[in-house]
Amino acid sequence: MGKIVLFMSVSLDGFIEGPGRDIGWHQVDEELHQHMNVEIGKLGALLSGRVTHELMADFWPSADKDPDSTPAMVEFAGIWREMPKYVFSRTLERADWNTTVVRDVVPEEIRALKARYGGDIGLGGADLAAEFLRQGLVDEMRVYVHPVLVGRGKRLFQEADALTMLRLAESRTFGNGVVLLHYERANAPEA
Repeated sequence: MGKIVLFMSVSLDGFIEGPGRDIGWHQVDEELHQHMNVEIGKLGALLSGRVTHELMADFWPSADKDPDSTPAMVEFAGIWREMPKYVFSRTLERADWNTTVVRDVVPEEIRALKARYGGDIGLGGADLAAEFLRQGLVDEMRVYVHPVLVGRGKRLFQEADALTMLRLAESRTFGNGVVLLHYERANAPEA
């Protein structure tokens, strides 16, 4: 059975976005983008909250048609369009681009998705991640720490009542100074 893997970029001080949803400080160059294409391309599906999904759906469906897109961006546009996606929202009625709208995080349904796809499933969005963490549904985290202090905005990890022990599976430093910290849940069940 696959794993639920949280993929998020974060500032050194713990923010996924600055004031006004600013993510202009994300330092995604060709090396990092190509790495993300490989990692996300291995996934069986993507899970996201409404805000993250709408951000992605506003750009990626036609990014490969933009003459300013890099080769890695062109490649990712195809990956994103073809990948099965699940957006968790109580307000969306429908979503395009191979996307299913899901109303609530139900552990049995998430386990069924893991069994359905066999491979790992990517998770994005801080609010959705908080709910998955609260319910013990996150198996791994791939946190990409960008060398910037944002100061304020939306934090990746919200306050929680539970302690979650992690074990470092991998770390990698990219040429632009971004550092991947890949953690597994210390008490994660064996796949």
